[in-house]
Amino acid sequence: MTTANFPGTPAYRIGDAAARSGVTAANIRYYEKEGLIAPPGRGDNSYRFYSDGDVHRLRFIRLCRAMDMSLDEVRTLLALDLRSKADCDAACVALDAHLGHVRERLRELRSLEKDLIALRDCCDGTDAKCHIIETLHARADRQPAAPAQRARAARHV
Repeated sequence: MTTANFPGTPAYRIGDAAARSGVTAANIRYYEKEGLIAPPGRGDNSYRFYSDGDVHRLRFIRLCRAMDMSLDEVRTLLALDLRSKADCDAACVALDAHLGHVRERLRELRSLEKDLIALRDCCDGTDAKCHIIETLHARADRQPAAPAQRARAARHV
């Protein structure tokens, strides 16, 4: 769709940009608010219009987010020039940092997996009561109160 305000340039309303990019309209608005994409032009009818470049940028953001990158990491990569050697180095640094976060999360997930397996092994379903639920209740009782709760509890003593 082209409009009089954007002669010769494809201009897509938000729904079309969402469909072409695979990013929801709500996320497009959010990315605008976060400064990841520039505020779009508006037609005479006040509809937002997005260019092919905007759609590409949205696809880039969607790809980075699918790799679990934070908005700040995406922002960093969007600011880099693919023709610049210095920016290539910066991209490598950003990706290495993200890889570090991913590896840490994998360690956390492996630990969680072991914990869940141990919890599952507490019960085979043959006893009169469920030892999984019993274990979860016992763990809940051993959990420390959150800092705000401890402060309130201390005032009531």
